Amino acid sequence: MSKIIVIASFYPKKNKKNEVKKIIQSMIGPTRSEEGNELYNFYEEQNEEIKNISFHLFEVYKNKYALDFHRETSYYKEYRSKIVILLEKPIKVKILNSVDSV
Repeated sequence: MSKIIVIASFYPKKNKKNEVKKIIQSMIGPTRSEEGNELYNFYEEQNEEIKNISFHLFEVYKNKYALDFHRETSYYKEYRSKIVILLEKPIKVKILNSVDSV
């Protein structure tokens, strides 16, 4: 079973940047301690053209079951319920499956 890569992008409302950042930061410790998590890194992107900031998570899980486990945790469900009202648009999530070469 192959690793799962997740890239999640968050676009905070202009006056909610710090709240969004704090909520995402609260996920780092618990997620990194999950047995199936291999990487959980948090990044900030500054867009000078529109004078806005976005946040991005880059996550790596051992397999689909590890990602499913993550999404069933209480802290994941709590963060998703809190963060949605602080964003300009829905969270953009890309789930990438590794493609094995032949």
